[in-house]
Amino acid sequence: MCTILVKIITHTHILQIVNYSFFAIAGLVIFGLGFPFVYAHTTIEVGPYEIEVGWQDEPPVVGILNAITIDIREPGDVEGVSMGITNAFRNLDATIVSGGASKVLDINTDPRPGHYYAKIIPTKTGSLEIKLQGEINGIEINEVIPVEDVESTSVLDFPATSGSSGQEVSALKNAVTSLQKDVSSIKSQVGGIDTNSGNFNAETAYNFGVFGMSLGAAGVILAIIAMVKRK
Repeated sequence: MCTILVKIITHTHILQIVNYSFFAIAGLVIFGLGFPFVYAHTTIEVGPYEIEVGWQDEPPVVGILNAITIDIREPGDVEGVSMGITNAFRNLDATIVSGGASKVLDINTDPRPGHYYAKIIPTKTGSLEIKLQGEINGIEINEVIPVEDVESTSVLDFPATSGSSGQEVSALKNAVTSLQKDVSSIKSQVGGIDTNSGNFNAETAYNFGVFGMSLGAAGVILAIIAMVKRK
């Protein structure tokens, strides 16, 4: 994380810190909308093996039975044709990770060679990762593979319910209104400050004010991004 320190001396420098906050928030919007935090099936290569990991049913929905699928294959005798690896989990473990929580998966063998799965009911929305550790026929495996984000049940709702959505929009409107009031208040206070007074540190007050507004605006933007992604 990079920290920018700006010393406030004149109105020009005051405008500078506002610009820094604006560009930081704009960058947050661009990255938030430009790079959605979701994944489909992910394939990696480890030595001669291709390992594909993903959900059995997509999108995964919180509270609904699903399964993590893991396909392990290697090139076959015919170019472009791969062969499934049997008994791949003899010395290999798969762990699902969510934040600081983790669980070793109970791997089941699919009738098709090289296809494996582990049933799971996701209990919260958000991102998950699959950690593979061990070895396959002497090839060391130590990989962390992201899978598609778990969604709320709203992605399956029909007709869509408007109650929670209306409350969220109302909350966002209130947050924006509050931010606008804060901006107006800080502007009026800065304009009327006697900078020669020893009882008030304008530099520190304004720094904290702008920093607080930046965090508030960032929170509103992230909430909007989350709402857009859930639609």
